[in-house]
Amino acid sequence: MDVDILDRSRERMNKTIEALKRELSGMKAGRANPQILDRIMVDYYGTPTPIPQMANVSTPEPRLLAITLWDPSTLKDVEKAIMKSDLGITPSNDGKIIRLQFPELTEERRRDLVKQVKKLGEEAKVAVRSIRRDANDAMAKEEKNNLMTEDDRRLYEKDVQKLTDDTIREIDGILTVKEKEIMSV
Repeated sequence: MDVDILDRSRERMNKTIEALKRELSGMKAGRANPQILDRIMVDYYGTPTPIPQMANVSTPEPRLLAITLWDPSTLKDVEKAIMKSDLGITPSNDGKIIRLQFPELTEERRRDLVKQVKKLGEEAKVAVRSIRRDANDAMAKEEKNNLMTEDDRRLYEKDVQKLTDDTIREIDGILTVKEKEIMSV
């Protein structure tokens, strides 16, 4: 019962970290990153499909993505999906390959991206603290229902706090790496 609460909390905190990593991987840092295309869906024979599942995406140059579609008849649909997305990049094609040229980031844009990174990090930390609160509430409930002693509850609360501290430290590390990546020219 109490160990279940700790395990569930650990699992939820790990999912929070994975969600943060996914969000951050989609942020462009002046370099072409194929992962930003994972979120862009194309209507492929009536099914919303991410671009990487219908094409080979490569990075021939640091600021260029090349998208080679397996079904060339979908070229216009993929271009439309990229244009509708929040990428802010106009695709170009030669009839076979779609190219996305990423512009060099200005200092101001880099600072804005760092602010976004910090905001996402803070949201992740709030989620982790919420998970801690849920765990502590669940343990208090178990104590109230005589399923756990007060000493056990205090012991498990320390474990949950340590888990929370470790997770927040990991989030800070992830944010530091992303900020350095964005600010490096």
